Amino acid sequence: MTAPEGGPAALRKAARRARRLDARDPLAPFPGRFAPVPDGRLLLDGASLGRLPAATPALLDRVVRDEWGSRFARAGTQWRDLPQRIGDRMAEAVLGARPGEVVAGDCTSVNLYKLTAAALEARPGRRTVVVDDDNSPTDRHVVAGVAAERERALRTVHTHPDTGLDMATLRSAVDEDTAVVVLPLVSPRSGALLDMAQVHEVVHAQGALVLWDLSHAVGAVDLQLAATGADMAVAATYKHLMAGPGCPALLYVRRDLQACAAQPVHGWYGHREPFAARPRYDPDPTIRRFLTGTPPALSLAAAEPALDLLAEAGMAAVRAKSLALTGFLTELAGAVLEPYGLRPAGPAAPERRGPHVTYRHPRAGKLVPALAAAELFVDHLPPDRVRLSPGPLSTRFADLVEAVGRFRDVLACFAPARPAAEPGGRAS
Repeated sequence: MTAPEGGPAALRKAARRARRLDARDPLAPFPGRFAPVPDGRLLLDGASLGRLPAATPALLDRVVRDEWGSRFARAGTQWRDLPQRIGDRMAEAVLGARPGEVVAGDCTSVNLYKLTAAALEARPGRRTVVVDDDNSPTDRHVVAGVAAERERALRTVHTHPDTGLDMATLRSAVDEDTAVVVLPLVSPRSGALLDMAQVHEVVHAQGALVLWDLSHAVGAVDLQLAATGADMAVAATYKHLMAGPGCPALLYVRRDLQACAAQPVHGWYGHREPFAARPRYDPDPTIRRFLTGTPPALSLAAAEPALDLLAEAGMAAVRAKSLALTGFLTELAGAVLEPYGLRPAGPAAPERRGPHVTYRHPRAGKLVPALAAAELFVDHLPPDRVRLSPGPLSTRFADLVEAVGRFRDVLACFAPARPAAEPGGRAS
């Protein structure tokens, strides 16, 4: 069967529109500030690993040669405050938090372990931890482990796999015995975006805390942790924060909670006097108490160039570009890809989406490698989902037109197309 007539025509029309959108995009210069990729390669997998800023290699070379290589152990003195210094930059540039509320260190899972335990300490006498079944398996494993370790009950609420968590469902799951609710702000699978302020209202009404995983939001969604009264949060930094593989995760605790939230990993870097070699552990009274060991200086340094780009662009503009990209992509995919059997698997309303869109296909596990062979890189979410995540600062609208064209060519090898629907009607 030949391709639907609307496919090529839709791509040509979209290409003309993309040129206009790129020409008036206020963030149009930013794609040129990333390291080049091999000719022809299209990266729509920013939810797995963000693009490399062009300034990062030179910065790391300078840190290695001029600091480590020239100053040796003395260089360590200027790295001691990196977790807080990078944390404060993240607070200001991408989190809407205050100085002294964020540090960078350890990985997301370790930070989640620390803060789940800390939340239980901050709500003594409460015996229930609430999670949802749409969070990443790693998060659920960590939270379940903490609950079992501390003899707390784990309550799992069901989240719709495409449209996200319903507030009525959450409200019915939280009561006066709930200590902490652990949720992703953006679903790793569907891309569904929760209303942070609304979740806080529901959970705080019962005296419980909210612990957010912001991994699929930070760097692409305009977050306002202080304004919405956020309690605690963790996030990976290698996705939309583009800090690179191995860069430590961020950890946020609202300032007034820090003194009553004791974390369980008593490493020397969280000590009030880390260089005094005291025999008794005495936690630092500030956000430093959530640190554990020596900061990985090279990885932390790699976070700065992307933060520079995001701060320059401004998160309101980044979010607007992200919404425009995913809106353009879903519209084009509806006309060109859905006739080949691809099905939307996320919220339809743009304001309910994070920075990625997800589709279903019965052969997604084979489709994604075939797309990679066509130099289009997306994510496979087992068993049957394909995730597309255009980086707001590194993706042009024209890139999406080319990506959808390649996607169509690969899909055509998997299944024949159905006739395109008539405007206002249904495909026969």
